[in-house]
Amino acid sequence: MEMQGREHIGWIDLLRVVACFLVVLSHCCDPFVARFDADRGAFLTGVFTGSFVRACVPLFVMMTGVLLLPVRAELGDFYRKRIGRIVVPLVFWSVVLPLSYFVYLNYVVSTGNPMVVVDDHTLGATLTRICTFIFNFNYDTTPLWYLYMLVGLYLIMPVIGAWLQQASRRDIRLVLYVWGVTLLLPYIKMVAPALGYTGNYGNMGILGVCDWNSYGTFYYVSGFIGYLILAYYLAKYPPQWSWKRTLAVTVPMFLGGYLITSFGYVLTQQYFPGDYAYLEIVWLFTGINVFMMTFAVFVVIRKLKVRASVGLSRLASLTFGIYLCHFIFVQVGYDLMGTLDALPVLLRIFCVALFAFGISCALVWIMFRFRPTRRFVR
Repeated sequence: MEMQGREHIGWIDLLRVVACFLVVLSHCCDPFVARFDADRGAFLTGVFTGSFVRACVPLFVMMTGVLLLPVRAELGDFYRKRIGRIVVPLVFWSVVLPLSYFVYLNYVVSTGNPMVVVDDHTLGATLTRICTFIFNFNYDTTPLWYLYMLVGLYLIMPVIGAWLQQASRRDIRLVLYVWGVTLLLPYIKMVAPALGYTGNYGNMGILGVCDWNSYGTFYYVSGFIGYLILAYYLAKYPPQWSWKRTLAVTVPMFLGGYLITSFGYVLTQQYFPGDYAYLEIVWLFTGINVFMMTFAVFVVIRKLKVRASVGLSRLASLTFGIYLCHFIFVQVGYDLMGTLDALPVLLRIFCVALFAFGISCALVWIMFRFRPTRRFVR
């Protein structure tokens, strides 16, 4: 999500802005999805809107692959520059976001957001969240999960980059095919019990996973690494397709992925009502359906002849900060507009998203203007 000055590429700038807005929009859907059967109409609108934007995070990962692979810097320099720039924002927002939620929920409004448990936002619980962020993110800092994951990608990118520099096109494609198999694993694991699989001493992991081993067959070739390699491959060997063929491939691919994602979520809710452990499987960023949507969006925007412009580049440079701070403004926007029953649910979702994106953009722009705060949003 970071970009150096020399890397202001028109379509990348556009993709950054689009992906960032889709992230904000996805979080604006969550309170409506969480209503489930209490408000079936709101639930369905939230699901079908949220499913439409699931490509948001994989698109950010792919941009990282385009801009940073292969890694040409010394290992220490790369780690120091990339990981060092993440640590400071991670610490800052891991403190600021819980404090913001504490003040807002205890002294500003009594929220109706079904995602929020107000009793979990006492002063003691807030201080615990702040002190334990080193172990993991929490509800208040939900978007920061990406930073933990991104650090992991940065750690492995020099290794991947060294291989990419000497790998043939055929070799890269083979690795991508193997990664493609891993995109099916969540669904294989889901249907395995229906085929008689009872797990390993109660642990329902597959392909070598058990209580004392988390590293199954495809562990080392799965996850977001595939998006990095795919982005590098598509940048180095872009499809030489006409617009007609491009749309003939990407439109059905996107629609197919979207239908699996949205109807799959609704179907999963019927069998596992309110159980996020199962519901999130259909929304996994590393599932085959989300990959289908991500590939389609990336290829189409990559093909657009977008000129680099000052305005677009400036907005793109704010997206990292917008991503970091927007979650609290989604909460504020929901309390202001999400409960306006006179408005259609879809309109409420977009109003909250535009509000959160706009306020976050303004805040990050202000923070950029002052050197002491600039490091927290770039």
